[in-house]
Amino acid sequence: MLQPILMTAVEPALWMNSGGPMSRTRTERIRSSLLGRDDGPVRCPRRLTLALDFGRRDPRTVVTKLLAQRRLSDPEELRLLYVDIPGPMLCRADETVRPRVVSASEPDYVLRDAFLLGLCTSVFYDPSRPVLWTNASLTRRLELFETTGFYA
Repeated sequence: MLQPILMTAVEPALWMNSGGPMSRTRTERIRSSLLGRDDGPVRCPRRLTLALDFGRRDPRTVVTKLLAQRRLSDPEELRLLYVDIPGPMLCRADETVRPRVVSASEPDYVLRDAFLLGLCTSVFYDPSRPVLWTNASLTRRLELFETTGFYA
């Protein structure tokens, strides 16, 4: 006949047998990414980079003024101007992306980039989400990758 086993509380730190003496353990750092690959069965080609340089000016104030110059009152109205926006993509923050200098750029290019940045989180671009302009979203430097050849 089977006897019941009483469970006791386990200490938070546990040491496990790795199958060999401690002298045979090692640490390896594996760095790899599917992002940026344009070949193979899993493809995630880079399609777009987004970054704006506002200098010392407040990003939200700048884009709100540009919006008013176009006689628009809400960032959502940019959907009527920029109808050719791409579908959903993955995002990756990349500080090496060269930003568009707002003070030296055409307002329409700045508004389009701000519009797209407002549709991004730090990891995903979704054209169906609301346009959210925060200092964080407007100052991100992002690479956007198309998810081709696989699904999740």
